[in-house]
Amino acid sequence: MTSPSQAAAQGVDATSAVPDTSSGPVGKYSEQLAGRSPGQLAWLRFRRDRTGVISAYVVLFFFLVAALAPLIGWLYGKDPYTTYGLDRPELLDPVTSYPMKPNGGIDGEFWFGIEPKLGRDVLMQLVYGIRTSLLIGLAATVLSTLTGIIIGVTAGYLGGRTDYFLGRFIDLLLSFPQQLFFVAFMPVVTALFVSPQKETPTYFRVTALVMVLWLLGWMTLARLLRAQVLGLREREFIEAAKVTGAPPWRIIRKELLPNLTTPILVQSTLMLPNFVTLEAGLSFLGVGLVEPTPDWGRMFANGADFYEGDITYMFFPGIAMVIFVVAFNLLGDSVRDAIDPKTRR
Repeated sequence: MTSPSQAAAQGVDATSAVPDTSSGPVGKYSEQLAGRSPGQLAWLRFRRDRTGVISAYVVLFFFLVAALAPLIGWLYGKDPYTTYGLDRPELLDPVTSYPMKPNGGIDGEFWFGIEPKLGRDVLMQLVYGIRTSLLIGLAATVLSTLTGIIIGVTAGYLGGRTDYFLGRFIDLLLSFPQQLFFVAFMPVVTALFVSPQKETPTYFRVTALVMVLWLLGWMTLARLLRAQVLGLREREFIEAAKVTGAPPWRIIRKELLPNLTTPILVQSTLMLPNFVTLEAGLSFLGVGLVEPTPDWGRMFANGADFYEGDITYMFFPGIAMVIFVVAFNLLGDSVRDAIDPKTRR
């Protein structure tokens, strides 16, 4: 067998004596992996996960419905506030005030039926209810994620007294019974800023809900990131960055945060459905949004009063809530598996 050096001595091109494997399976596979960043590899892994892709489409559908609610209402020709049953007495039974037609009044005009008592369109109430709940849940998730990142990374990186006091503050907030605190705190917030003789504006109720959810929603992420940073700050690449004289902000931004992507994304995808269900629960208990604002929780509260005579009204918001929560949880698992394959289920 002729070596490359012997081939060169004989006047033969050395590269022609080396077998060319670039066109074979190994060469093609190497070309596919060459130059791909961790983000691109995670995206490829996510695309192969059918459960994650389907869940992503379902979640995207809900967000599109929320964003395009006014357009859907314009195309459908109805809104969530008009009391069609009171304007058209033939739609509701004069004795029971339930829809005259079977299955909650579902027909070609009212695709999801009409609400008992008032006769509002169920489809538009659901569409605008999704819009309201997702808006509140998304705002609380963004605020909680940013707060958790700031406090968790600060406590873990600085350590010492800063870590001690922030850790005790997190423990204090985690000791509160969240469900009870949510129920008790909402009336207190509204009473502090709105006179009892005046009706609380909808925008203030929305703002108060976001603040209450944010106040007790960031601690889990902060504690998780603190634990991650405590382990990362002793690694060689962090020590090397300190030796080069890099300021703390640059070390956090360039070295720590890229290694915290997985817990941040996973916890964020778990926060959003949790906040949506919490907001719906507060409205169900009567301390969240109230009539006539369309809301998922308010639809559940009304459905609890109507289920004996018309269970159809509860069916659509209930199914929609289950699909949304399950899809978001599956999406969070798929994102985690794509970013960190070692945690694959």
